Amino acid sequence: MKTRNSIIRVLMTIFILTAFSSNAHSQILKKLKQKAEKAAQRTVERRVEKETQEKTDEVLDSILEPGKKGEKAPTQEPLPPIIGGQETRKGGSSPNGTGQSRDPLTTDPESIAIYSKFDYVPGDQIMFYDDFTTDFIGDFPSKWNTNGGGEVVTINESPEKWLELVPGYNLYFIPDVPKLPEEYTIEFDVMAVGLTKKTSSTATLRIDLSDDNKFKEGTNFVHAQLPFCQYSAIGITIANHINNKREIYSVVRADLRDEVLDRPHISVAVNQQRFRLWVNEEKHIDIPRIVPEGAVLTTLKFHMNNFKDGEERLLITNLKVAEGGVDLRRQLISVGKVSTNGILFDPGSDQIKPQSLGIIRQISQVLLQEEAMDLNIIGHTDADGDAGSNIQLSKDRAEAVKNALVQVYGIDTSRLTTEGMGEADPVGDNSTTEGKAQNRRVEFIKT
Repeated sequence: MKTRNSIIRVLMTIFILTAFSSNAHSQILKKLKQKAEKAAQRTVERRVEKETQEKTDEVLDSILEPGKKGEKAPTQEPLPPIIGGQETRKGGSSPNGTGQSRDPLTTDPESIAIYSKFDYVPGDQIMFYDDFTTDFIGDFPSKWNTNGGGEVVTINESPEKWLELVPGYNLYFIPDVPKLPEEYTIEFDVMAVGLTKKTSSTATLRIDLSDDNKFKEGTNFVHAQLPFCQYSAIGITIANHINNKREIYSVVRADLRDEVLDRPHISVAVNQQRFRLWVNEEKHIDIPRIVPEGAVLTTLKFHMNNFKDGEERLLITNLKVAEGGVDLRRQLISVGKVSTNGILFDPGSDQIKPQSLGIIRQISQVLLQEEAMDLNIIGHTDADGDAGSNIQLSKDRAEAVKNALVQVYGIDTSRLTTEGMGEADPVGDNSTTEGKAQNRRVEFIKT
């Protein structure tokens, strides 16, 4: 009997242990199953989010695809080949988007009228300038760095050179600009080739100001993102990070579809925390406090996104970064003299580029206020070309500035005199691109 009871106790113990073990095992499996389900759900969510982002353009294109209502999709006019180092590539548009060879930035009356209220004033101390003059066709430019690629090209019969950016993922294009100060301006021309109604809604060029000089965003930065989409007005995205935390992210309404087909001129002014951006003559961004206070955003970078490789191309030229960009009016009134290299002309010509009218407008405002002030306008050139020809060119350019003051802003011609110094009074080294840009200047001197 005792033995029987012992056997029963052993069996009961085994049963209890087995039951407990089974129950514990079941609980463990249940918890593992729940964790697996959550992990799977997160994986699916990330995958769906990624695929949604990648497919958004395709869906939008299918919805907004031209031709649904009998409309023909407008495309850029074909242009003669882009000449690079490895091949001749066809497609896209002419620099002015019309198939013509005309440079749109000339002093025709219509352009001047459009720019007459333009208020951008470039910095007067050039830190960096590159038009790729010294670079060979097919090479990546010597004064830039990248983690991807690109090459210097020409278009049509023009000798003007452009940097063509190659598409890819997380690619940056970094010019060798010295450490950015608190007050500076950035200018460049951009051209998009091969845009159509199917160009992605996320086809953009991003201008980065970052505290990191390598190929990443950085802890502190400001981004301005220009859209090249053609089927819808996307707007300009503006964002910043302060200590890796987003403070501002917004999209400013702007329809740039025509502008990006027509070689737009981009201007940026940074005055301590303030950030302003113009596309051609129109100011789109003006945020008083977006640059992180106390953070040193040392580096300028460019980043392109979602251009179709082999079909859509993005090119940059005439990049100028200059310290300053402050009001010239007070200096002219207090000192009686202003010297600026921000008044730009077509190469070898007295044709004023309309985006230069911001400075001429400020000069006109001083003259309208100071009715007793007369000015002598003095033109200067770099040392390229014949000295005699440069004298005449500088005279013609000074006269063109005078004519703009008279014809556009209504200044009495008797208050203005002109003079040309040619290359005789350099302020920079004529053997460097930056030095030449400094020497191409206009002076306004109170008489």
